[in-house]
Amino acid sequence: MAFADISPPHSPSNHNRTSSPKSVVSDQSPSVRPPICLQPSHKKGQSKPAKFFRRISSAFRSFPIISPACKIPVSLHGSRLGDGHTHGAIRMTGTLFGHRKSRVNLAIQESPRCLPILLLELAITTGKLLQDMGMGMVRIALECEKHPAEKTKVLEEPIWTLYCNGRKSGYGVRREATDEDLYVMQLLHNVSMGAGVLPTEAGDHHDGELTYLRAYFERVIGSRDSETYHMLSPDGNATGPELSIFFVRI
Repeated sequence: MAFADISPPHSPSNHNRTSSPKSVVSDQSPSVRPPICLQPSHKKGQSKPAKFFRRISSAFRSFPIISPACKIPVSLHGSRLGDGHTHGAIRMTGTLFGHRKSRVNLAIQESPRCLPILLLELAITTGKLLQDMGMGMVRIALECEKHPAEKTKVLEEPIWTLYCNGRKSGYGVRREATDEDLYVMQLLHNVSMGAGVLPTEAGDHHDGELTYLRAYFERVIGSRDSETYHMLSPDGNATGPELSIFFVRI
């Protein structure tokens, strides 16, 4: 399952749940957006005020994309059973998307037809991350400081230190879904797994094509301070994912 070269998929029939969103919207003008028909998640609402997330996101966007060397090894916990599945794991839908030269976004949904329960912006360009995934395993660790009196859930932390394959790569920030994010999720609401290029309103974007990669992930809750997401292969097992994401409070 390699995604080094993300190109527009072929045009399967519309009843196929893994059909390409480009083929689904090919009859529409890019200037006419489909209505947002995503369903609310079954999860409880966020406990933090929306204004706080907007301020964190605004500050994060002012940071440069950096990749300083990191000599400290990242401890990545978690193990698989012999059949490739993790005991007690929950299957979720994960989507990496963004313009090739801009920061990549990660959306986690209960299903492709639900609103995201988590949306992160990472200080890695979309093209670089997809290229690295095409070359082999990518492990992303998101770490933040643990406060004993803090009652915030681990996925509700607003900002994280980001490590990619043990190398410090800036930060990751949780933010609210924008109209652009919901537009992408709506285009992909019939897609279970796949990769390709999405149409944009502005035509050629200076940051490159709007690309996406969608797959199922296994969600493993280790403790109140750790969660892990393992990408599943197209055949539905977790024996050889290109991507694992670790959320840890330390």
